[in-house]
Amino acid sequence: MHILETRDLSYSYNSSIKALNNINFIAGRKQKIGIIGSNGAGKSTLFRHFNGILKPESGEVLIRGEHISKSNIKEIRKLVGIVFQNSDDQVFSPTVEEDVAFGPTNLGLDDDTVSHRVDEALRILSIEHLRERPPHQLSGGEKKRVAIAGILAMEPQVLILDEPTAGLDPKGVNDLLEFLNILPEKYGMTVIFSTHHVDLVAEIADYIYVMDDGRIVAEGTVEEIFLKQELLTEIGLDVPVIPKLINSLQKKGIDIDMAFSYKECEKVLTEAFERIK
Repeated sequence: MHILETRDLSYSYNSSIKALNNINFIAGRKQKIGIIGSNGAGKSTLFRHFNGILKPESGEVLIRGEHISKSNIKEIRKLVGIVFQNSDDQVFSPTVEEDVAFGPTNLGLDDDTVSHRVDEALRILSIEHLRERPPHQLSGGEKKRVAIAGILAMEPQVLILDEPTAGLDPKGVNDLLEFLNILPEKYGMTVIFSTHHVDLVAEIADYIYVMDDGRIVAEGTVEEIFLKQELLTEIGLDVPVIPKLINSLQKKGIDIDMAFSYKECEKVLTEAFERIK
């Protein structure tokens, strides 16, 4: 049984705008799934179906094999947490501590459990020092961490992040990538994130869906997707810098294996230099 699945999911904002068109999507336990596509491809609309914010026009959304309904929506939102692109939409309480406590409190948990979850979420995100700060005094990166902490405090099985690096400086991006990479193995979560910055995807994802104009136009591993250079260019996405560089070196006759992430690139370049010595 898949932890999250859609079957022929379609949705229109009005009769003339088809935001999603027959989306078939599967997420398994402990996966890191990237959804890439240009602005307006339908990524955010799809995410809003994953925990019942939007209802399908047609098709199905299944969480652990169950349809989302009024009777299970509270449980679904415990299982599937969403961090929106704009942290200001999610961070609104007088203090960081109160904001992180908001979700678990609304789940009806007792005070001791809420307190423990808040402490743990603040620790995981390394923002204990922000506990008493008002959110409006935080930087964009700090607000993003608080928004994520608020979802983690609900202990979801699926963490969904819509354009998670939006508004972050380079250090904030690197910190977030490191954090997302440990979630599946350390905390057992499935991570699903969207972005139109393709260079970030290879650093996190183990599987990718490509969206364009409300449709899934390709899916596969990092290698399978990023070798489809013509498709990515056609739908307005750039090819990631690292495979583009490796491909250029290969065309110049340099014997080097393909790489997609920074660590892979470092490895194959080191091996290539060792052979030259």
